[in-house]
Amino acid sequence: MKKTIILLAALSIIGSINAKELKSPDRTISVTVTDTTILVSKNGHAVQTIFVDMPGKKQSRIHHHKERYEMSSGKRRLCMNMSNDCTYISGSDTLLIKAFNDGVAYRISADGSSAIPRQEFIIPDGTRRWMQTLKTDYEGFYPMSTQGHGGSIGYPALIQYDDRLFGLIAESDVSHGQSGSHLDWNVGRSSYSVTDTGNPESHMTPWRVLVLGSLSTIVESTLVTDLAHPSMIEDTSWIKPGVSAWIYWAYNHSSKDFEKVREYIDLAAEMHWPYNLIDWEWDVMSNGGNIEDALAYAAGKDVKANLWYNSGTSWIGNGAPGPQDRLITAEAREKEMTRLEKLGATGIKVDFFLPDGPDMIDYYLDILSDAARHHLLVDFHGCTVPRGWSRTWPNLMSMEAVYGAEWYNNNRRMTNAAPQHNATLPFTRNVIGPMDYTPCTFTDSQNPHITTDCHELALPILFESGLQHMADRPESYLNLPKQVKDLLQELPAAWDDTRLLAGYPGEFAVIARKSNGIWYIAGINGTDKPMKITPDYSRIGGLKKKGITLFTDNGDKPGKGFDISSDASSALAIECPAAGGFVMTVR
Repeated sequence: MKKTIILLAALSIIGSINAKELKSPDRTISVTVTDTTILVSKNGHAVQTIFVDMPGKKQSRIHHHKERYEMSSGKRRLCMNMSNDCTYISGSDTLLIKAFNDGVAYRISADGSSAIPRQEFIIPDGTRRWMQTLKTDYEGFYPMSTQGHGGSIGYPALIQYDDRLFGLIAESDVSHGQSGSHLDWNVGRSSYSVTDTGNPESHMTPWRVLVLGSLSTIVESTLVTDLAHPSMIEDTSWIKPGVSAWIYWAYNHSSKDFEKVREYIDLAAEMHWPYNLIDWEWDVMSNGGNIEDALAYAAGKDVKANLWYNSGTSWIGNGAPGPQDRLITAEAREKEMTRLEKLGATGIKVDFFLPDGPDMIDYYLDILSDAARHHLLVDFHGCTVPRGWSRTWPNLMSMEAVYGAEWYNNNRRMTNAAPQHNATLPFTRNVIGPMDYTPCTFTDSQNPHITTDCHELALPILFESGLQHMADRPESYLNLPKQVKDLLQELPAAWDDTRLLAGYPGEFAVIARKSNGIWYIAGINGTDKPMKITPDYSRIGGLKKKGITLFTDNGDKPGKGFDISSDASSALAIECPAAGGFVMTVR
């Protein structure tokens, strides 16, 4: 309701002013609105046409917006955004457009007597695009294509307009009564329609987002959280991002085994990781103890415990793992979350959600709100993609919505797909919010991996998540070389800044993330051939001669270990084997 009031207040200044250009504060992005289109230009060149059927628009004055806010986790702690905003009236419909230095966003509201106008993103054939076929859990790949194809596409969608200019289509600030949307390809029109999932009750859309600029702009952008509603949690001091041990990848059903759970609590304590996640079937725990015993054991080791829940909408049907139906109603959530708070649990992982209709959007938001009252962190799995909620509800630490390392459990597809897929995710899925990929596995799950040790070591830095679940077996981490083990023991899960130093989707990626004055730099080769990678260190102020530690692959196969150097000159051009990687710290 508050958003509607704010929007209507802006309408009081509407007049019949002739259409004019809306420019970003730095004047590099311009937006021209006609009866049927939003035309977005960059540096004077038209790059993206958005069809919006709202004839006869009247335009308001342009307002400047500037905002600073702080994130508990994410790409950077302190965020700042500026935009020039303009409202357009067409009959009973209202179009609000914001032009930022790193992109454009719009939302539409209607009075309820008519449907939201049709919207399409025009993407001509021949344009490179990285898009994922829509799935309920968003667990798929982002193959590069130059043509549209039938079917639905899930956010985000990455577009390459020319050699140096990219756009990323996403969505933000999906609120109660709204549904998530997706893109549907229109054969013969070279366009993607924005399509709601289900029938939203709200007469205002979420923000439709186009991040626009270089690959560095795309990767570093916080536009999805910039557009989200500010934090609903006044005191966030209890929200602590961190690294977590995780049992499921190596031992699927062992969260019901008290002794096995103890091994992972011990691992977290030994590695100085603040958290351990106790996954599905803990409600039938045996072999020496129950969940109360496990939580007491974790507390004795100064390890915080988070617990898995079935959302109650399981895709598996009868026989689905539990606990089930403890969160599905407000009364059930209050009872269970009160119990968890008393037992000392610090968070919940909620799994198995249905498509993004308004009932599911309400469910996500109700879980976040109720969990916040009980000081519980939240990790969503089998879920939708981030839509800015980690700003509104900072207790939202991560979301899955990714074809991650868990898939080594299920089939052999990940084995050969992982290198290229991993080198695509920094430019697509992880741009829009935290990603619970469950990285850094040096041994094999049910199916083998071909990524090298340094490729795996790079992933918990390359991929951002407020809870970073380390998926391998205890002995794998405990037997690492001391300097590698030290790195993982000190690894942050929240960052002061993020910079792209090099990369191209599906080929390679080098990202630097800063925490407490230290730059953590991670790079991977996503191809099946050796590659020389030359990061642009000027983006972090250059590379000093002292204070670096460089981890590179010792060989070109998994399990060959690490070469460790403090020679800055060796970091200028790094030889990466096929599916290889490197990690560097700069102090």
